[in-house]
Amino acid sequence: MIPNLSTFCFPTTIVFGAGAVRRLPEELAKRGIRRPLLVTDAGLARTAVFAKVAGLAPGAPVFSEVEPNPTEKNVLDGVECYRRRGCDGIVGVGGGSPLDAAKAIRLKVTHELPLADYDDLIDGGSKIRPNVPPYIAIATTAGTGSEVSRSTVITIQRTNRKTVVFSPHLIPTVALADPELTVDMPSHITAGTGLDAFTHNVEAYISRGYHPICDAVALSGAKLVWENLPRVMENPTDLEARGNMMMAAMMGAIAFQKGLGATHSLAHPLSSDAGMHHGTANAVMLPWVLEFNRSAVSERLAELAAQFGGGDIVEQVRELNARCRIPPRLRDFGIAEAALPALADKAIQDGCHQLNPRPCTREDLLELYRKAL
Repeated sequence: MIPNLSTFCFPTTIVFGAGAVRRLPEELAKRGIRRPLLVTDAGLARTAVFAKVAGLAPGAPVFSEVEPNPTEKNVLDGVECYRRRGCDGIVGVGGGSPLDAAKAIRLKVTHELPLADYDDLIDGGSKIRPNVPPYIAIATTAGTGSEVSRSTVITIQRTNRKTVVFSPHLIPTVALADPELTVDMPSHITAGTGLDAFTHNVEAYISRGYHPICDAVALSGAKLVWENLPRVMENPTDLEARGNMMMAAMMGAIAFQKGLGATHSLAHPLSSDAGMHHGTANAVMLPWVLEFNRSAVSERLAELAAQFGGGDIVEQVRELNARCRIPPRLRDFGIAEAALPALADKAIQDGCHQLNPRPCTREDLLELYRKAL
């Protein structure tokens, strides 16, 4: 049934293609940014990729204390650095963690409430105003699509769980999407981030709600990953496939404004509490969640399977994981059965499952962990 009233919004400005990062000086000047804060993580800060970006903003202060699962402390430390160094804009450089942290820093520069008060679960986005500094996002992975999305995921001290903050005012001012920056990614990061993009597209497509625009984007984005991620795994310098993966990641982030599902609720504690890479956790859990959802969205699952050549969608996803050398079980990552009840407690608190096509309880989520173990 078509609802009487819906609101759709796709305002992201994207400069896409090989060499796009060279537009950084022009984009800074266009937005009146004279002293940007470069936000990244410690590992990337030591690479030639980051040096290339930093060279395009000479003299810009660097904040590189973002953890793999960014925390509230990372955000507050970044805000302190922004103010102390007299910055007037932000450039986020890296994967989802630095880009999400940069969004939250941007928010807290002008918003005084605790981060927990902006939690999407309590409609915190209604408290976010447009008076945030300009933000240029430069992704060095093809996964989260944070460079175009309106959400940030931060582990909040008050709740000790990954918290989604969601607002159109968090969308980066401009994204510079340059596939050349992703060529040197280690293969396991290429796989994990690529399967994160795949999960975003798949879960967005089957999530509850009316959004035919996101549905069309998600179907195409999932197909791009299916066709291009194995190519990148076989030939890391395949720039065409790298570009297609970067586009698929952005499409996933655009699509999941419709919603995600139980896979993400299960994956968030696996990364924040058990140390798994977020995209890898999504990859391991996705087949089990698709099987769980089969009775609720069989037609949509068949449509997805058709995008990948036909067959059973669950087995197709397992095949993609295997081609990307993702171990199939949680125990392969050191997850013990004794940890599962506490992980399920966190998973049911996560808001993503609320739009899962089949409603799920804590016991359902615990059973999914057990099946994946």
